[in-house]
Amino acid sequence: MQATRRALLAMPALSTLGLAAEGSGYPSRPVRMIVPFPPGQAADVFARLVADQLSQRWPQRVVVENRAGGAGSIGMEAAARATPDGYTLGIGTSGTLGVNPGVMARLPYDAARDFMAITNIFLVPLVVITHPSFAPRSMAELVAHIRANPGQPFASAGPATAQHMTGEMFAHQAGLTMSHVPYRGSGPAIADLIAGNVQLMFDSTASAMPHIQSGRVRALGITTAYRMAALPDIPTLAETVLPGFAAAGWSGIVAPSGTPAAIIARINRDVVAILREPAVVQRITALASIPDPTTPEEFAAFIRSEITKWGEVARLAGVRLEG
Repeated sequence: MQATRRALLAMPALSTLGLAAEGSGYPSRPVRMIVPFPPGQAADVFARLVADQLSQRWPQRVVVENRAGGAGSIGMEAAARATPDGYTLGIGTSGTLGVNPGVMARLPYDAARDFMAITNIFLVPLVVITHPSFAPRSMAELVAHIRANPGQPFASAGPATAQHMTGEMFAHQAGLTMSHVPYRGSGPAIADLIAGNVQLMFDSTASAMPHIQSGRVRALGITTAYRMAALPDIPTLAETVLPGFAAAGWSGIVAPSGTPAAIIARINRDVVAILREPAVVQRITALASIPDPTTPEEFAAFIRSEITKWGEVARLAGVRLEG
């Protein structure tokens, strides 16, 4: 509990009366939500879903602004440097807030100190997929195969992506030697997998699902702690070969450090309500993701745990990006 309180990122102590008074007039002008990636990616799609819903609830619009570049660092720096008044929010992800601190030496923001957590939006599990001709038919067989064939190549969406880092974490925890084959996105990687040019990949369920359903790739394991309703017959890595293993992509809302606590609470309350609406849940799950509304305390603690986890993976695997 004490760590969770610390993870609230220096939220100012205000009386209940003060909180109510400070947040009562918010928002009185349009709110900007910075997405640090181009339009069309999952973080952007779900940010726009939340922004549209907030615009219907609030007297002011929430406008999504895409600020791509630098593995998300350009947009996150803009969010961190904004006036902390609740009128500029950022969309932080597993990459920008979890992985980047461990792989980029010159990151222009401090993921643990420059932001106040509001709520996560969604989790997207990763899935271990193989070409149908690949011999292993289960996670146990895959581990045995790689142990007998050190250096087994695995494809990913690119260096330091969730797919790459999850593969490295799997290799380390299982005591295996694997060779990373980076691509420019999941699309080219999975196309090469389907063509048989690579045999193994860690991919997000959002991009892999159509190919799993068509039989063009075989799914061996899910990386989250629990099975997915959309893939009920695919076991988790935790229940098969690596107890406690858990990895996922994610995206949530943060604000510049120093944003008033009453505004953080107001945004959290409204976004959590949106993420629990049946139509929104259906929209998110239809894209092979999981709604993940949290309290600010929970989300802040989660971000800190992700920084620690992926920093250790980056250190052990020697993963570095130019920043």
